[in-house]
Amino acid sequence: SGIDALMRFTRKLEPYLDGIVSSARHHLNTSVLEGMNNRIKVIKRMAYGYRDTEYFFLKIRAAFPGKMR
Repeated sequence: SGIDALMRFTRKLEPYLDGIVSSARHHLNTSVLEGMNNRIKVIKRMAYGYRDTEYFFLKIRAAFPGKMR
């Protein structure tokens, strides 16, 4: 279009282009991730003293049933 203000705007966005495209493509937000991290911390506190790490990871997998992304 040749509009000077629009061209300046696009030059400022250029370094962030990969992040913008990834955000539009994958639709992830941090609230889900924070909730998962919190749940894992609770499981870890409950599992204090267990010696079997396989059981710990099984508990984590059981806490999040469904499809893996």
